[in-house]
Amino acid sequence: MQEDKVSSISHSHTLEEMADFWDTHSLADYDDMTYEADMTFDSSARRSVVNIEPDLMTDIYRLAHERKISMQTLINVWLRQCVDRVSSQAVGV
Repeated sequence: MQEDKVSSISHSHTLEEMADFWDTHSLADYDDMTYEADMTFDSSARRSVVNIEPDLMTDIYRLAHERKISMQTLINVWLRQCVDRVSSQAVGV
């Protein structure tokens, strides 16, 4: 939460204040202050979590930093290259 923003219901200035407020209050008591929001989700934007060994992550971070790209980009490029290579080998079998 940005420092200059205040929560509309709890009037909290920080996420911690907001958490404290909602620990002791019910949203049902503030139903008249809520509104329905239209939302759509792009299923192609779905992300997955993969655990990476700490030493390997350190190496990846260093290599990404040297290349001036994010770790996520570097990992995705490497995975794409690996999958494409394995797929092309399977076709040739």
